[in-house]
Amino acid sequence: MDPLRIQVVRFDGDRGKSIQMIRSRVFSGEQNVDPAIDFDGRDPGAVHVLAIKDGAAVGTGRMLDDGHLGRIAVVREARGLGIGEQVVLALIKEASQRRISRVFLGAQEHAVGFYEKLGFLTYGSSFEEAGIVHVHMEKYLDMR
Repeated sequence: MDPLRIQVVRFDGDRGKSIQMIRSRVFSGEQNVDPAIDFDGRDPGAVHVLAIKDGAAVGTGRMLDDGHLGRIAVVREARGLGIGEQVVLALIKEASQRRISRVFLGAQEHAVGFYEKLGFLTYGSSFEEAGIVHVHMEKYLDMR
């Protein structure tokens, strides 16, 4: 078995197809999110990470220029292996390298504890997106 690899990738070519496949399976297939909401036109300018395990793309996430993390998804058969955590940590590392001092996201309500374990704090009111309740969360990064 190959170890997990997390790669920073562009949203084009085969990697873009892998990202789209993961997100389509998780968001459209499992959560009934309209693909027009998921694929919002912001992917080409975003930083993406792709998790590869045993030669297969199993997880992904993106970061926009302002530090907004999102579209974090892990395929069902690869959940529980710490892949989601590694995806988020890779995005945080990219933010730090780009001197972005605050990362933030809209966490699905069921995932708040996951993000809290990674140092995110809730703020503001909850909101609904694609029929799913989300909570605003943020984390300030040490820029020393």
